[in-house]
Amino acid sequence: MAEVKHYPVIIVGSGPAGLTAAIYAARADLNPLILEGNQPGGQLTITTDVENFPGFPEGIMGPQLMDDMRKQANRFGAESKFEYVNEVDFSKRPFFIKSDSGEYTADAVIIATGASARLLGLESEKKYMGYGVSACATCDGFFYKDKNVIVVGGGDSAMEEATFLTKFAKKVIIVHRREGFRASKIMIEKAQNNEKIEFMLNKTIKEIKGDKTVNAVVLEDTRNGETMEIPIDGVFMAIGHTPNTQVFGDQIETDESGYIITKAGSTRTSIEGVFACGDVQDKIYRQAITAAGSGCMAALDAEKYLEMNE
Repeated sequence: MAEVKHYPVIIVGSGPAGLTAAIYAARADLNPLILEGNQPGGQLTITTDVENFPGFPEGIMGPQLMDDMRKQANRFGAESKFEYVNEVDFSKRPFFIKSDSGEYTADAVIIATGASARLLGLESEKKYMGYGVSACATCDGFFYKDKNVIVVGGGDSAMEEATFLTKFAKKVIIVHRREGFRASKIMIEKAQNNEKIEFMLNKTIKEIKGDKTVNAVVLEDTRNGETMEIPIDGVFMAIGHTPNTQVFGDQIETDESGYIITKAGSTRTSIEGVFACGDVQDKIYRQAITAAGSGCMAALDAEKYLEMNE
């Protein structure tokens, strides 16, 4: 049998939340292990330019920012393993974690598994992610000054993102597969009253086209299957996010959408000794800087927990 290795703290996930938690935990001499998962660096690794992270006046590439954070954590003694967690047991102490290539125990666990943007599932969508396709208007809207963009979705987040994008874009087209919207009446009216926003209903995106970046989309009518191609500079997905909490099953308290519930003013979860930070527990802000801030909080909470339970 393989050796089960013990760590004071294990961090599951490696976006800005997980890596910031690792920096703080390592500096506190907690020798953390980061299990980085199948997308090391998280969602920022599919973001090209990050221009709103403090300290980088010229901006920085998403993968570069994550790589620098990892190096900083490793410099202070954090250990990184590019392994995907597929089993946890929070019912016993120390906590048990099994990855695709190792077994571990920990006195404290920090969950930073993030959330994944729901996408349409097109090959062209993957191809142009970060090159005209985005799932975050507040992250990337600035790059579309005086350009024409599409927002896909019919809920509050679609209306909100479309309205936000009118600060930069020349025209915003909301594409929705049905006639009616899930969004609240007030959000729909706000979008309808904005002269920069147009609506294309009963339509889905069949294909995204481009050269180096997006320059057109093919739309399909959901009623009769007819297709049309329109020129466009950017496509924003606003069809929701799914928190990456499946591996924890029902061991930890989540809300109706699957986001981990943390106690007010802290990163503590329903299980003593397990902490959560970043997009896995934040469905409101979802920014790299807020994730990093909550990663710092989680490490400090874990440090305090370990001190009290020595």
